[in-house]
Amino acid sequence: MHTPNDLHALRAGVIGTGFIGPVHVEALRRLGIRVTAICDVAGLADKAASALAIPLAFGDYRDLLACPDVDVVHITTPNRFHAEMSLAALRAGKHVVCEKPLAMNTRETARIVKAAGAAGRVFAVNYNVRFYPAVLALRRLVARGELGDIIHVNGSYMQDWLFKDTDYNWRLLPQEGGKLRAVADIGTHWMDTASFILGAGIDSVMADLATWHTTRKRPLGEVLTFAQADAKMKYAAYEVETDDFASVLLRFANGARGNLGVSQVAAGRKNCIRIEIYGSKKSAWWCSEEPEMLHFGNRDGANETAVRATPAFGDGAAGLMDYPPGHVEGFPDTFKMNFRNIYAAIAGGTAERLFASVRDGHQEVAVCEAILASNQARKWVNVQCGRSQQPKPE
Repeated sequence: MHTPNDLHALRAGVIGTGFIGPVHVEALRRLGIRVTAICDVAGLADKAASALAIPLAFGDYRDLLACPDVDVVHITTPNRFHAEMSLAALRAGKHVVCEKPLAMNTRETARIVKAAGAAGRVFAVNYNVRFYPAVLALRRLVARGELGDIIHVNGSYMQDWLFKDTDYNWRLLPQEGGKLRAVADIGTHWMDTASFILGAGIDSVMADLATWHTTRKRPLGEVLTFAQADAKMKYAAYEVETDDFASVLLRFANGARGNLGVSQVAAGRKNCIRIEIYGSKKSAWWCSEEPEMLHFGNRDGANETAVRATPAFGDGAAGLMDYPPGHVEGFPDTFKMNFRNIYAAIAGGTAERLFASVRDGHQEVAVCEAILASNQARKWVNVQCGRSQQPKPE
């Protein structure tokens, strides 16, 4: 398979039409990349193709993989399909962008790492939070030593879309999403972001997982992510086997410590990521609910707030912002910038590869397995993946 060396000549196919699939489609189109095909179960693919004006619709992902009009495959399905589809896409000679987590366990992710290396294709995992400008700025500040030696990292990822016992999604079921839910679904975003900023992976964890709704009510019919319950809907009770919220202590490969709170039952928090980096010179913190603002803390002087794309914000996001200060770049823009970086790599560009690689995806699943083991054993557990040292920016 020949890969075009022009980013805009590349053609994408998306597998999955739920909440996140159309987000991928929109971001790709903002970059001028053609989305030529979409795939889902019978009926949903045709409906999405019509709504999104996509030329080709497939009911079987293998037909999409065989399509000569697709160069890059985006996998946006429930987690249990990720390994099967990733391996098949690589065998078909496609480049791959897979939603997180990469797969259900490290046995599967290790197979994907090996296959991606042998295929010589670009394989990215969609940890889009890396591409908030403030996150990129923090990474550059840490690499340059402007915060000093990193003492510890604090933060959380809070949502409320599963707050009620009638809230339902496939992610609640371990056979669909895995044994971890809140931690794997959103906590991995925070952990990848922290590792990306620090340039160091997570070596060991101490975790406490909890389930608030031990019994929930499942609608008699499927529900899309973030969809609101219907008052007329009928339900069937079921026992919940996955985590609603968690607290995790972390030790990073560079010696820094961290603590993370995760919840999908945090009333009023729709999608709140918070990260605080405490260094020996000063601290810095950011919250996704105020994405334009980067804050700095000083012991002996006034604290500071910098606005995105101003000199005080720093140059860590240079080339990865499109709008001037005050013109908010948020969640949809992170997908656009992530895909810009991925597709530039596919097209043979020289830009620094900032996106999460297949090995990063493998590392995050290894961290999740350590978190499960720690919660069960009630002790610190080492991550069985080796140290993950991220490349540092210039």
